Amino acid sequence: MDEEYDVIVLGTGLKECILSGLLSVDGLKVLHMDRNDYYGGESTSLNLNQLWKKFRGEDKPPAHLGSSRDYNVDMIPKFMMANGTLVRVLIHTDVTKYLYFKAVDGSYVFNKGKVYKVPSNDVEALKSPLMGLFEKRRARKFFIYVQNYEESDPKTHEGMDLTRVSTRELIEKYGLSDDTVDFIGHAIALHRDDRYLDQPALDTVKRMKLYSESLARFQGGSPYIYPLYGLGELPQAFARLSAVYGGTYMLNKPECKVEFNEEGKVIGVTSEGETAKCKKVVCDPSYLPNKVRKVGRVARAIAIMSHPIPNTGDSHSVQIILPQKQLGRKSDMYVFCCSYTHNVAPKGKFIAFVSAEAETDNPECELRAGIELLGPVDEIFFDIYDRYEPVNEPSLDNCFISTSYDATTHFESTVVDVLNMYTLITGKVVDLSVDLSAASAAEE
Repeated sequence: MDEEYDVIVLGTGLKECILSGLLSVDGLKVLHMDRNDYYGGESTSLNLNQLWKKFRGEDKPPAHLGSSRDYNVDMIPKFMMANGTLVRVLIHTDVTKYLYFKAVDGSYVFNKGKVYKVPSNDVEALKSPLMGLFEKRRARKFFIYVQNYEESDPKTHEGMDLTRVSTRELIEKYGLSDDTVDFIGHAIALHRDDRYLDQPALDTVKRMKLYSESLARFQGGSPYIYPLYGLGELPQAFARLSAVYGGTYMLNKPECKVEFNEEGKVIGVTSEGETAKCKKVVCDPSYLPNKVRKVGRVARAIAIMSHPIPNTGDSHSVQIILPQKQLGRKSDMYVFCCSYTHNVAPKGKFIAFVSAEAETDNPECELRAGIELLGPVDEIFFDIYDRYEPVNEPSLDNCFISTSYDATTHFESTVVDVLNMYTLITGKVVDLSVDLSAASAAEE
């Protein structure tokens, strides 16, 4: 281990593994270590016995739930937008050859106590029971404007500069009702709260276009895809990639103490009495606790069920977004469900998650609105974890720390963090103009 590396990465969470892969592909000499004896850190996947041990202590899971190894329960479950940034990164690095994806069946939104399919284009808007007749027509006009909008073609802008016009002003022009704005902003544009309404509309329009382009990609019922066997496959795929490019992986390395010189710059990492020298360290917040601050908490429930979520058209995989306004909350709540069709549970079993930014100390009460949508559950587990973000100045100490995973059940915010870190570390921008069809061969 007594060698010199360009970068030492600590923790094998998804963000760290993507960065390790990107940096290895760039030709940097990377050493990647984890104090755990498994991949994934916070974003790991657990089998049934591991899940039981984590939440129930020593008991054994009941036999009727089936074989432990048929379960791959993601601790940070997130779907991927089919044309989204993560898929572009996967293609850019050629990690797609290690993974098999399957489309997600349904994308739904909670409105006035009920669950509705998210209408995402002009045709679906006309069919949606979410809106009355006149509202449907207004929404259709707005969807057509968004579909035709091209940033580089002023003819499609209808006289509006979306870098200046706020989302609220754009929506007022089309006369859309609050309920329509709610599902467009939260379930299509995937904003986590309502601050976006007073920000420039360009971001929301781009997010809506990403949703509809992703939806068109697989002709499925949603714009999302998910790897077979769950997200635990992703860190391992990036680890393989890093190894192909000469990166070194070491699991089960206790302590992993980051060493600094007198100027406060990182010089290496010590584990088990050996020090590996390096110029830069990339890690999750748990490895440098004195360089991060707590910014919030995520409350989550994990349920094992024997049926799909009711009112989702028997979807075997689905996301339901519960916009904050519908619940009187400060941010959205998310429901995520996948099943044996994605090889994450035995035949006939479904895994559902409910997650939200915690606003109280009682996840069981706080998540009730989401849990009530699930119907009967075989087992349910509750959990709250802290969210951290870095407070250090990377240009001074050469430490690049990722932000903890948020409550969203899709990947867009996670990848933004990774790409920003990549640019900080290398001074370069990842080229994401890739041939998206490279990821579609593995649909089944």
